Amino acid sequence: MKKSWQIFWHVFFWLSMISFFVYLAYGSSKMTLKDLLVIFVGFGGINIGLFYINFLVFIPRYLDTKKYKLYAGAIILTIILFGLGKYGIALMFKELILMREKGHILSFWRYFGSTVFTSVIFVFLSTVLRFSVDWFLNERIQRDLENQRLSAELSFLKSQINPHFLFNSLNSIYSLAYQKSDTTPEAILKLSEIMRYMLYECNDNKVELSKELQYLQNYIDLQKIRFGNKAFINYEVHGEVTNQHIVPLLLISFIENAFKHGVANDPASPIVLKINLSDGHLYFFVQNKKHSHNRDASGGIGLINVRRRLDLLYPGKYNLEIRDEADTYTVQLSLVL
Repeated sequence: MKKSWQIFWHVFFWLSMISFFVYLAYGSSKMTLKDLLVIFVGFGGINIGLFYINFLVFIPRYLDTKKYKLYAGAIILTIILFGLGKYGIALMFKELILMREKGHILSFWRYFGSTVFTSVIFVFLSTVLRFSVDWFLNERIQRDLENQRLSAELSFLKSQINPHFLFNSLNSIYSLAYQKSDTTPEAILKLSEIMRYMLYECNDNKVELSKELQYLQNYIDLQKIRFGNKAFINYEVHGEVTNQHIVPLLLISFIENAFKHGVANDPASPIVLKINLSDGHLYFFVQNKKHSHNRDASGGIGLINVRRRLDLLYPGKYNLEIRDEADTYTVQLSLVL
C-alpha cells in the first residue's frame, strides 16, 4: 500500500473514533459540545501522539535493535512527561476535568494514575500494531523471496529440457544422415517445428493443451522417421480438447524415456500412450517394453526434472505412479488442469 494511502487510513480511523465517542458522550452528558471537543480532541490528540511516538520512533530505534533498557526508559519517561502535560491542561479546565460531585477536586496522584493507565493502553496498542505490521511485511517479503526462488528454479529446470531434448533429437537426425536416409529433410523440418514451439510458445507458465498435444504428436512423428516408420506406438487421446491449459513440456520426458529405454520396433509390444480428459482432469498413461540389455535403466534427469516441476507447479493436484517391472515400464499420471 502506498504511503499516502496509509496516512489517509490512519487519519480516517482516528477521526472516526473521536467522532464516535464525542457523539456517544454528547447524547448522554450535560456537557456542551465545546467541552466534549476539549476532552476528546485535546486529550485524544495527546494519546494519539504517544501512540505514534512509540510506533514510529521508540520501537524502530530501540526495540527492533534490541536496546530493551533504553526502550523501557524512553517509554517510562515519555508516559511521565505526557501525564504531567495532561495534568497541566486539566488545571486549565479544572471545573470541566478535575471537578467531581460536591465540589471535590480530584487529587494529582489519582488523576496522574488514571492518565498513566490510559497511556499504557495506547503504548500497548501501538506495540501490537507495529509487530503485526512487521509480521505481515516479513511474511510478504518471505513469500516474494520464495516465489523468486521457485521462479529461478523453474527457469533452471525448463532450461534443462531444451538441451536434453535437442541432444536426443540431433542424435536421431545424425543417425538418419549417416544412413543417407531420404527422410532426413523431413526430420529436420519436424525438429524445426518442435523447436519453434519450445522457443516461442512455451514462455508462459501455461499453454493451450491442444498445442502441447500437437507438440507431442510432432515428437512421435519425428521418432517414427528416425525408426524408418518402424516405430510402433498406440497413441490415443480421449475426451474433448477445448480451452484447457497445461504447463508446457511436462509430458515429453515420459515419452522420451519410452523411446530411449523401451522397445519401439516390435509390433507385438508397441509403446502405449493414452491421454484421457474428463471433468478438468488429465489422465496420462504410457507403457513400453524394456530392452533385454537395458532392464535397469532409469529415466535419468528427465524424470527427476518433471517430478520436481510437478511438485512446484501442481502441489496437491497430481498423482504420479511409476512401475518399473521386469519387462515393462509404466507411468500413470493424473493431473488437475
